[in-house]
Amino acid sequence: MIKVETKHVPAPHGGLPVRVIGAKLAEAKAAMILIHGRGSSAEDMLGLARLFAQDGFVFVAPQAAGNTWYPNRFIAPIESNEPNLSSALALVDSLVEQVGEQGIPQEKVVLLGFSQGACLVQEYAVRNAGKYGGIVGLSGGLIGPPGTEWTFGGSLEGTPVFLGCSDVDFHIPIERVDESATVFERMGATVTKRIYPGMGHTVNEDEIEFVRTLIEQLGD
Repeated sequence: MIKVETKHVPAPHGGLPVRVIGAKLAEAKAAMILIHGRGSSAEDMLGLARLFAQDGFVFVAPQAAGNTWYPNRFIAPIESNEPNLSSALALVDSLVEQVGEQGIPQEKVVLLGFSQGACLVQEYAVRNAGKYGGIVGLSGGLIGPPGTEWTFGGSLEGTPVFLGCSDVDFHIPIERVDESATVFERMGATVTKRIYPGMGHTVNEDEIEFVRTLIEQLGD
């Protein structure tokens, strides 16, 4: 049995378990990597993955140390979230690499995160530009304090990016969602941004349906 491991990822997130469901990794034609939010878990994200399940897809959900990818808010100074942030980004990179080693190319890999996890997958994508199967940020935005400029370079080559968030989310300023969409568009992604009036810090059925359609198209 092929296992997905994080033992080579630096502390604090290295060596923690990775949950995998769906198609066998060596036989899958596409993959989704799901990153949980602060205080949540890999198991919680698998509950979401089961809403998307379809033939030929493998779903990979890593676990953060202490259920938290980085200690402070995503709009805090970046150095205040180190070394945890760099460890978390290295973990995502390791997962993308490992599914690639099993024959799933990056353009068939969807990175999906909720809340803190949404921030992490977006930040990973702009730091590691290329063609992905999709980037899904559910209630999140790019990482950095106000005034941050994301100028890592490269192209996302038409990668579909979905950003969904409430207009009154206490944790996620809507301005950062707008900024993030602009950065992704500048980097050549195909961006869908949906702002939901009065929604809480949660995932809604419209977002779930969008992701279902995205991965159905990817699996064709």
